[in-house]
Formats: sequence, C-alpha cells, structure tokens
Amino acid sequence: MSLEMEMKIADRSIGPGHPPYVIAELSGNHNGQLDQAFRLMEAAKATGADAVKLQTYTADTITIDIDRPEFRISGGPWDGRRLYELYQEAHTPWEWHEALFAKGREIGISVFSSPFDFTAVDFLEKLGAPAYKIASFECIDLPLIRRCAATGKPLIISTGLASLDEVGEAVEAARAGGAKDIVLLHCVSAYPAPASQYNLRRMPELSRHFGTNAGLSDHTLGTTTAIAATTLGAVLIEKHFTLSRADGGPDSGFSLEPAEFSRLVSDVREAWQGLGDGAFVRQSAEEPNAIFRRSLYVVSDMREGDVFTPQNLRSIRPGYGLMPKHYDSILGRKATRDIPRGTPVQWELVSNA
Repeated sequence: MSLEMEMKIADRSIGPGHPPYVIAELSGNHNGQLDQAFRLMEAAKATGADAVKLQTYTADTITIDIDRPEFRISGGPWDGRRLYELYQEAHTPWEWHEALFAKGREIGISVFSSPFDFTAVDFLEKLGAPAYKIASFECIDLPLIRRCAATGKPLIISTGLASLDEVGEAVEAARAGGAKDIVLLHCVSAYPAPASQYNLRRMPELSRHFGTNAGLSDHTLGTTTAIAATTLGAVLIEKHFTLSRADGGPDSGFSLEPAEFSRLVSDVREAWQGLGDGAFVRQSAEEPNAIFRRSLYVVSDMREGDVFTPQNLRSIRPGYGLMPKHYDSILGRKATRDIPRGTPVQWELVSNA
C-alpha cells in the first residue's frame, strides 16, 4: 500500500505508516440517557481510542411504523422485535448531537457518525463532522454514499453482507461523488460474530482489489480478531463500546467494556509496532547479545607450528573469534605462534599454508 493512500480524520493521520485508528462505536449503549453518553465518551477517551462514533437516524428515517412479518426481526439478540420499536429505543436523539460534538472537543476525542439518510448528512455537516461512516446494511444505498462523498470528507464504508460487485459499486459511487479518502472495513454482520467466520484474509484483498485503505469492523466478543487484522494491514479498527454489559441495551451483549477496550487499543498498537518494515537488519535490542553467538576458539594449548585439528579447534560461545564458517578452511593449517587454551582465533594466528 503506498503512502499516497494516507489520509486524515481531524488531525490524526491514517494509513499503513501509522498505528491503527481505533473507533469506539457508541451505538445505542447510552440507553437513552445523555449523561450515560457523556460517560461513555469520557471512558472511550481514557482507553486511548481515537474517536467515538454515533449513529444518526430516527425510527422514521430508517424504517416505517408498521407491524407486518417482514418488519419483525427473527433470530439473534433482537429476536421478535419490530424494527420501528428497536430503532426508537436505540437511536441517539438528534437534539443531543451538538452537545456530544462539543463534549468531544472538550475532552479531545474526535466525534463523527453514521448517517442513514440525506437529512442526517445535512445535519452532521452543520455540526462539522470530520468524516462519515456507511454502515454495512447501507453499503448498497448508493445515493446515500454519493451524498456523503459530496462533502469531501473521508468516507468509511463497512462491507458486511456485500458481494464483491456490491463493494465495487459502493466504491465507484463514492469516487464519482467526490470522495478521495476511502477506507473499506471488512465486517461480518452478525451480532455477535464468531471469530471462526471472520475470514480476515478478505480484508487485504479489499485493499488490493479496490486500491483503498482497509480496516476491520469487529463484532466478535474478544480482541484477538482485531489484533490479527492489524498484522494483515488494518489501518482502522471499529468496535462497539459499553460501560458495562450488565447495563443492558440493544448492543451491549457484543460490546467491550472499558478495561477490555483499553487492552484492545494497547494490543493493536503493539501488534502494529511489531510489524516493522521487513528490512534484514540487526535490531538495537539485539546488539548486547551479539557477542554470545558462536565463534572459533583454540580449546587446548598449541605450540607454534602445531596443526589445527578438530581436537584443538572448536566452534563455541562467545563470539570474539572468527565466524564458524571458516572452520573447514583453518583445519590442517599451522599456528603462527604459541596459543593458550581459550584464545579466540584470528587470522594472524593461522598460517597461510
């Protein structure tokens, strides 16, 4: 991935040359309480997260109030719920948004959102949102993608459920709409999602196929999948966040608590540091131990003119003598002077013939 693909959200650079950008997804874990939302933001900041993300919709902008079978959820954590009722419960009131953005500025954490219709984009633009996130279920909503792209802000597109062709259509719509900075998030849209089905090798393929940055929207219950994604080149990690799963709420069951999220942030950054640049160079931490590699030593007293043999010449630790690769070329040659046992072999001790 080239450095040309680097981008910024607010003042934070994002790309392969930087630690993964970590987003704490608040979703509906505020449980309808603004003070809870503020506490979530403060806790997210304390974990080291780079951003908190909201969801900007109302029940009426995401669905309609109707009780028919296709408007009810079957299976999963929201089994039996009507879509309209669920979104009424889970939405973040629009009248909170200005205060939430102000809170982000106060505590020093970026705030942006997933809009779900044009009115939400217009609303978020007035609040100065620094980026937009397209949720997995909206990846096929090309008009919405074009509308977000037209703002010129970085665009994060989650690809859960999408086919390769559908991802291609989303990227094409984003670029045609004016988006220059795009991150495609590999995602499995299950809540929670089993790590065994996350197919992380798809993530770098998204980057290669579409020429974008790639990252992970992680719905697994732990942190391992995010760490593994980092080693595969994820530049951005998104994870649901809650103060306590015991608080309940629509998304709490697959969200991380603060101590877990802190570990996630720390672990993915350590994993990124561990990747390095692939160069075959000795690291500074290794230097003190270099002397403990093997080298050639005289292991029994020799007199001038004695022949080097397997009995008096050995490869041992430490490494003050010639490298062991010279062992065969020294055997059979003569000592140029008396050599006491325990002397590291150097060329001046070895005759030329």
